[in-house]
Amino acid sequence: MRRTDPGGPSATTGQPLPFGVPDTAAPRLEDLMSRVARGDKDAFSALYDALSGTVFGLVVRVVRDRAQSEEVAQEVMIDLWRQAARYRPGEGSVLAWAATLAHRRAVDRVRSAQAAINREHDQAARQQARPFDEVAEQVETRLESEQVRRCMRGLTEIQRQAVTLAYYQGLTYREVAETLRTPLPTIKTRMRDGLIRLRDCMGVTT
Repeated sequence: MRRTDPGGPSATTGQPLPFGVPDTAAPRLEDLMSRVARGDKDAFSALYDALSGTVFGLVVRVVRDRAQSEEVAQEVMIDLWRQAARYRPGEGSVLAWAATLAHRRAVDRVRSAQAAINREHDQAARQQARPFDEVAEQVETRLESEQVRRCMRGLTEIQRQAVTLAYYQGLTYREVAETLRTPLPTIKTRMRDGLIRLRDCMGVTT
């Protein structure tokens, strides 16, 4: 993890302190925080050396990924610099306050990462489904045409029955499965394959 100088470029520190800060350090940490609140960069440097290892240890327990944990820990240390004036000794130790900031930042990072994954999955699902939705729309609007009837004859029996029930009679996939006494996954697969064949036969572009 790299030391963050809030007023200038980062500089590499030595090895981080072991996880945990002894209680005897509490008065010194409060003094450092008081000086940091007044803009003392030397005090911030000392505070960084005292807390960075603990902050990183707390973050990595939540985030798991080491590279992301280092980023989050840096953000926490910057928060300590920026919010130093808000620290109130009577409401808890500096270490407890830093731990609260670290946990909050770590949880936010995990939630943000999960939300990004969910968005990617949703987008991929929509992109996968869109071509077949477009085929279905065009099939519906052209279902009475001779071309569709000709293409329908090129389907297998179960495909033709499934498409007919779904688009002529408006049945849902589950209702089609019940009518044909065929497992729902099989019906979905046959419908999908049938729509692909109709698309190719009708020259529908996707």
